[in-house]
Amino acid sequence: MHDDMHAEPVPEDPLPADPPEETVSEDHSAETAVPAEDALAAPPSGTYRLQLRGTPEGRFGFAEAAALAPYLASLGVSHVYLSPVLQAAPGSAHGYDVVDHSRLSEELGGPEAFGAMATRFRAHGLRVLVDAVPNHMAIPEPHELNLPLAEVLADGPRSPFAKWFDIDWDAGGGRVVLPGEGEPNYRRFFDISGLIGLRQEDPEVFRRTHGLLLGLVEQGLVDGLRIDHPDGLADPRGYLRRLAEAAPDRWLLVEKITEGEERLPPDWPCAGTTGYDSLGMVGGLFLDPAGEKPLTDYYVSLTGNPAEFEEVEREARRYAATHGLKPEIDWLLRVLRRVVGEHRPGLERALFELLVAMPVYRAYVVPGEDAPQQAVDVLNEAARRARAHLPEHLHDDVEAVVDLALGRGERTDAEFIVRFQQTSAPLAAKGVEDTAFYRWNRMAALNEVGGAPGRFSVSPEDFHAHCIRLARDWPLTMTTLSTHDTKREEDVRAWLSVLAELPGEWVEAVERWRTWGPSPSPLEPDLEYLLWQTLVGAWPITQGRLEEFLTKAMREAKTRTSWIERDAGYEEAVLAHVRDTLADADLVTDMTSFVAKLAPYARVNTLGQKLVQLAMPGVPDVYQGCELTGLSLVDPDNRRPVDYGRRREHLARLDTGRRPREVDDEKLLVTSRTLRLRRAHPQWFGPGSRHEPVAARGPAAEHLIGFARGDAVALATRLPVGLERRGGWDGTRVDVRHQGWRDVLTGCTHMGPILDADRVFAHLPVALLVPREIDR
Repeated sequence: MHDDMHAEPVPEDPLPADPPEETVSEDHSAETAVPAEDALAAPPSGTYRLQLRGTPEGRFGFAEAAALAPYLASLGVSHVYLSPVLQAAPGSAHGYDVVDHSRLSEELGGPEAFGAMATRFRAHGLRVLVDAVPNHMAIPEPHELNLPLAEVLADGPRSPFAKWFDIDWDAGGGRVVLPGEGEPNYRRFFDISGLIGLRQEDPEVFRRTHGLLLGLVEQGLVDGLRIDHPDGLADPRGYLRRLAEAAPDRWLLVEKITEGEERLPPDWPCAGTTGYDSLGMVGGLFLDPAGEKPLTDYYVSLTGNPAEFEEVEREARRYAATHGLKPEIDWLLRVLRRVVGEHRPGLERALFELLVAMPVYRAYVVPGEDAPQQAVDVLNEAARRARAHLPEHLHDDVEAVVDLALGRGERTDAEFIVRFQQTSAPLAAKGVEDTAFYRWNRMAALNEVGGAPGRFSVSPEDFHAHCIRLARDWPLTMTTLSTHDTKREEDVRAWLSVLAELPGEWVEAVERWRTWGPSPSPLEPDLEYLLWQTLVGAWPITQGRLEEFLTKAMREAKTRTSWIERDAGYEEAVLAHVRDTLADADLVTDMTSFVAKLAPYARVNTLGQKLVQLAMPGVPDVYQGCELTGLSLVDPDNRRPVDYGRRREHLARLDTGRRPREVDDEKLLVTSRTLRLRRAHPQWFGPGSRHEPVAARGPAAEHLIGFARGDAVALATRLPVGLERRGGWDGTRVDVRHQGWRDVLTGCTHMGPILDADRVFAHLPVALLVPREIDR
């Protein structure tokens, strides 16, 4: 059908030859590709995350961020997305340990530098999105750096600041039990005793802790807020309503992890989340489902671990509940005893099992209101799971605890409803992300924040359904592939995804390296398997970076050692084995050769997932430095300084018509051209636009993922090993609806609504098509 409509691609200055080298200075990037007034009035089209730091080892503060304005404007983003800017504890490397909400960070440059930065951004058509931390404050040394806390430490519950903090005065005997003095019984951020929970449900606390940020919003220096960890708050919806009232018509995002079929509550007055749900959907597109069984079989035989993640997750949650989060569990048990008026072991055991069985972070129940159906479904599912691990005579106790958590029946109690949710959220975070994800490494690319290690891959149909829902319900939600919290940068995952298409070759390589390297290995089997995946995904990697990552990995797993109960002998044996492995020249040569074989396929995944994320519904975020390829691991590795001079030079070369010379250039080309297109055509990508799947036909149709956004069409190659094995595209075609297209990535033009995939992808494994008559 439509065969007569097909024509050869017509070159329109496609990838011209390189011009002579030229010198590019820092400030000679394109100042801005769009008038500042137009840019400031448009909806968000793309963000660029910057990790600010004021540490002596490497300062990157407000002035350094301001210097990037010309480059970021040229890259194509609409917003600069800043890590926390308020005064943090001395030596903070991230800013989430706030000590003073009334001051901009002096280490980052203070108010004058902040104002100058914001002014410069606006002059280049850039707006500012700031990371806000409402859930907690730091307990610094000296304590006087946090004046409200110092007052509470001095005067106890009589202090006017006592209502600021979520403190169990009865458990502490009328005092705050500080870190190192015993079991904390105040609410913490997860299990970090140096961070004390705030009571944002109190209007005065909200006003005092948000006054400066809201003032910056009112002055036009801040255009949006990203809310850190709303699941820790007593009433996330109430908090967001107060914030939306104080900052009307501003872009508000929440750092919220949804699990499985969970959806963001529709009555939250925000634009959406920070995009972990989309991270998993995009990544899953590039994993071959055919690799699941052979990789699972090998993983089980190698490690002895279960074939399913659920068993590991449950045990990890139990560990977190009985160890790091024991103070929070004990506090909730005391509330339960107060509510029922006695110590009832059956109810307490049922409560424990219900918390362990929660399928999501929390159920959003507000005291005094009927529980929403989603919350009822969540608690019912938790009850079903909990009953499977309890004797039958305790099943009624499970139902009684469910009623209490939902606020049903005669014995409703507001504190229990709230405290149950404030306990289930950190239990999910610590039990799953920070424990189970380091214990079950069948495919490390899946063990990501907000990810689902048990879901091996994502079908195109499921991906399109996700995108259609975002376009309809949350068009200004954020999408991402890498953040400061991800355990592996996006390109590490792109390399690891290739292994799902080469399971036989991968198993042979691991078996070869295991016997070739130092023997016997002191590493636990799962940690050893994680080592080989990390080496392949992040190769080449320095010894120091690898040792730092594995130290964190084994302590987070908490099977042989942990942050609290260190086994120094085991840790040293692991690190010595790593040093010996990297010192084996023959093994290093063999690994280098294996990684080289993966390179052409990893390139396809790198470019494909980037285009998909940048063009899909939502507002795409680029984590600092990720416009080029990068192989960073979990923090602090992913907070290393970024070489922006190199990035400016690469972008300047592309903008003067030079051919991409390497994957770095190709990824930067995809990033900059897609972001610029989104910024120039908000009607195609912004609120009100649609996501329409694009159909491919032919023997290799499953290897093409495509969709239309307005008048633009994004096309990407997936599962490249299988594509190569079947002999390439072999007549596969894609229906792009109209005649006359130009690929903004290559300059090639294509005629006809039915295009041959091999011609579309002649230069790159991705394409971004616009109507031919559209201006460049």
